[in-house]
Amino acid sequence: MKLTHILAAALLAALPAAAQDQDFSKVEIRTTPLTDHVYMLMGAGGNLAVSAGDDAVFLVDDQFAPLTEKIAAAIAKISPKPVKFVINTHWHFDHTGGNENLGKGGTLIFAHENVRRRMDSEQFIAFMNMKQPPSPRVALPVVTFTASMSFHLNGEEIRAIHVANAHTDGDAIIHFTGSDVIHMGDVFFNGMYPFIDASSGGSIDGMVAACDQGLALANDRTKIIPGHGPLGDRAQLREYRDMLATIAARIKPLVAAGRSVEQVVAAKPTAGFDEKFGKGFVGPDKFAEMVAGSLARR
Repeated sequence: MKLTHILAAALLAALPAAAQDQDFSKVEIRTTPLTDHVYMLMGAGGNLAVSAGDDAVFLVDDQFAPLTEKIAAAIAKISPKPVKFVINTHWHFDHTGGNENLGKGGTLIFAHENVRRRMDSEQFIAFMNMKQPPSPRVALPVVTFTASMSFHLNGEEIRAIHVANAHTDGDAIIHFTGSDVIHMGDVFFNGMYPFIDASSGGSIDGMVAACDQGLALANDRTKIIPGHGPLGDRAQLREYRDMLATIAARIKPLVAAGRSVEQVVAAKPTAGFDEKFGKGFVGPDKFAEMVAGSLARR
C-alpha cells in the first residue's frame, strides 16, 4: 500500500492528549475473514471493515495515525491494491485518526456532512473534558452525504446510511448488502455500555432508534461489526438495544420528576445489566450519569 510516511513524533504531537499516552508499538492488528472479500480488523480504537476485490480496497474507519502502517500491512496481506476509498462512521479521533495519512496517500475520504463539519472546526467532548482541534485539510472527507449513499464495488452494493443523533450527529451504518455484513460504528458497543457523545449531538433515544435500523437490515445470519467489542450478531444487537431502551425508560421519569443527576445515579437504573455490560470503557454509574445529564439538558 502506498502511503506517506510521517515521523512518529509528529504523529503523536497531532494526537489528542488521551491518545498520546497509549503505546501503539505494542498494538497488533487482528484480521477476521467474514466472507471471501470482507474482513473485520481490530487494533486500538474503533473496529475496521475492509472490502477487497477486483474493483478496489474499501475501508471503514482508520483508527489512530500511528497505526496506519500496521493497518496497511494487515491489508496488504489481503490485497496488493492501495486503499482507494475510506468512509468514516463518525468524527471521533479513534475512528478518523488515520485520515491524514490515507489522504496524503491518495485515498478518497467519505463521511456524513456533519463529520466534515465537526472535523473542520474545534470540538469539545464534554464527557472527557477534552478539546479536539480542527483536522488538517487533507484529513477531511472530500465527499459527504446527508441521508445515504451507495458504493458499487467488488460485486455488491455497499450502503452508508445516516442514523440521526445517536452516538453523535454524524453516525453512519455501513451495510455490505451482498455479503450480509453490517458495520454499526459506535452506535453498537458489543457487550458494554456505550459512550454517547451528547456534546456532539448524541442521545439515548437516537441510539435505540439506530439499533432498530440495524436490526431491520439484519437477519439471524448477519455478521455485525460493532464500533468496539467483538464481532456480533443480530441477537446480541437486540439484547444491547433492549438494554439501552430499558435504562432510558427507568431514567426518564426520574429526570422528569426533577431528580438531580446524583439522585438518578443513586437509584441504580442500570441494575440487572451491570454484570453483562458494566465492565467496559463506561462503568454503570458513569453511564447513568451520562444518560441522565443528556436528558436533563434536553
